[in-house]
Amino acid sequence: MTRVTFISADGERRQEVDAPAGSVLLDVAQGAGQPLEGTCEGQMACSTCHVIVDAGDFGRLPRASEDEEDMLDLAAAATRTSRLACQIILDGKLEQLTVRIPSEAYNMQGM
Repeated sequence: MTRVTFISADGERRQEVDAPAGSVLLDVAQGAGQPLEGTCEGQMACSTCHVIVDAGDFGRLPRASEDEEDMLDLAAAATRTSRLACQIILDGKLEQLTVRIPSEAYNMQGM
């Protein structure tokens, strides 16, 4: 089980949810009502599930693939700790994860 903390773009709202091992972060976020579209349904063809991972948690995640890095290069407001939520699988080894929802997103499919 991983305790996931979502922080709103303005930093004001926090929501914590427990996610079972094997969960995809995008599914957890959508189930919790977070504003992540996931337009391409995990195919890495958009960046509408872009999240900013807390710096303390970022190094505990597996590295992003080259394809994910390429898509993040096109994401709005990307930072060095940005990831696509569709590519983060909560394996149960990670006890907690904190992510911030960016204030904007680009849909690469529509461009």
